[in-house]
Amino acid sequence: MSLTALILGALIVALAVLLVRAFKREGADGRAAAPDSGRGKGAEGLLAERFARGEIDDEEYERRLAVLRSHAPGPTFPRE
Repeated sequence: MSLTALILGALIVALAVLLVRAFKREGADGRAAAPDSGRGKGAEGLLAERFARGEIDDEEYERRLAVLRSHAPGPTFPRE
């Protein structure tokens, strides 16, 4: 009888954890947040996201993109 109660309690806890994780993935505005957003993206990708969200206008985007590309390291080749 106590083993059944223990298993039932574990199932309830597991269900609660799954529900919390499911609701935690939603953003504050109700839309689902992208998992791991911002990881593995370069500076140009982050800049493009800000432009797409309307945080910066097209002039600011072009200006910052030019700065990024002018400071981007070129390919490195081993010296002989």
